[in-house]
Amino acid sequence: MLKIQDLSWTLDTGEEILKNVSLEIPEGKLTVITGPNGGGKTSLAKLIAGLEKPVGGRILLDGEDITEWDITKRSQHGIGYAFQQPVRFKGINVRDLLELSAQRSLDDREICGILGKVGLCANEYIDRVIDSSLSGGEAKRIEIASVLAKKDAKVLVFDEPEAGIDLWSFSSLIDAFEKLKAGEDKSLLIISHQERILEISDYIAVIADGSVTKAGSREEILGGLLGEEKAERCPLGKDKEDN
Repeated sequence: MLKIQDLSWTLDTGEEILKNVSLEIPEGKLTVITGPNGGGKTSLAKLIAGLEKPVGGRILLDGEDITEWDITKRSQHGIGYAFQQPVRFKGINVRDLLELSAQRSLDDREICGILGKVGLCANEYIDRVIDSSLSGGEAKRIEIASVLAKKDAKVLVFDEPEAGIDLWSFSSLIDAFEKLKAGEDKSLLIISHQERILEISDYIAVIADGSVTKAGSREEILGGLLGEEKAERCPLGKDKEDN
């Protein structure tokens, strides 16, 4: 289990982004963190992955304090992270990336299965170099596939996995999340506004202005969230703030 205790983080300018955030991400469950843009969701994901260091609080993995661990050590101990904006690697192809993530050699059948989960054909992508020749959507799906390749991962963190993905591939991704949730004791943590992802979650936490404003089971939280979203829109489909 991943535990976040009183986590705080500020920019170099001194602006507070996260303020004493506490959450538990249970094993074998899918937790979605949602909330308004700029509320601190992606910052929290980066802190969990080890891309940023908090100014206060702790992060515990199975009871062990990992707050000071860097991203490499966290990855080696089971934390996988998919960036909101995928990283491109000059000279590395898709097979290389998946094998680096899995930390072992993968046969073509395994690679086909992993890429298929994000709607990509292995025959077309297995030897593609991860560079500017890939579209944004292709790069995003390959990034997600690299996280899914981590068989020994304990916690998989996905930052807005729906961004840049077409509808068909998004449906495949939803299926992959549901299978991961049903078949393995992995903690799935997804940063998302997407209603379909919220609907398959077990738990939802809402972060706004750097703090957790709501947290609980899907049944407790989702109905209220959808009601709030509808209330913020006028009959013509325009946000109130646009009027």
